[in-house]
Amino acid sequence: MNVDEIRQLVKIVEDSDIADLEVTRWGRKVKITKYPSGSPSSSNHLGAPVYMREPIYQHTIPAPPPPLAPLPAAPVQEAPAPVIEKPNYVEIKSPMVGTFYRSPAPDAEPYVSEGSTVAKGQVLCIIEAMKLMNEIEADFACKIVEVFVQNAQPVEYNQLLFRVLKT
Repeated sequence: MNVDEIRQLVKIVEDSDIADLEVTRWGRKVKITKYPSGSPSSSNHLGAPVYMREPIYQHTIPAPPPPLAPLPAAPVQEAPAPVIEKPNYVEIKSPMVGTFYRSPAPDAEPYVSEGSTVAKGQVLCIIEAMKLMNEIEADFACKIVEVFVQNAQPVEYNQLLFRVLKT
């Protein structure tokens, strides 16, 4: 059934005393019901009164969604103890974006660890950037106080790598 045929059926129902019309054609069903206007009731085919009311339109606010189950609490990590800044503490930061490596090979010992004494020009770590391995060397003799980055972790430009004590 197409739209024009449905319009014709609606027009027939409007212009006649028919209250309901149901048509089934090619497996599709169309039901047209005419509600009397201005009259609260009409009669059915048996002559009994049928009371009809106009549809009630009501604006409803959707119910709020159920509360989500709480996520498991993340493990609480203690904030690092505040380091008392001394004039000879120095922070060594990443000179580039890349991947931080503490050793020359996965099975090798790290270049430095916390507590290591470092000579000027000694390699501290490697930062891989665009498939190039860049050795980061100490500009001065120092002792490693803290290492801030884990092995094979990506680093950003100017990200803190080490805190050292100048010797």
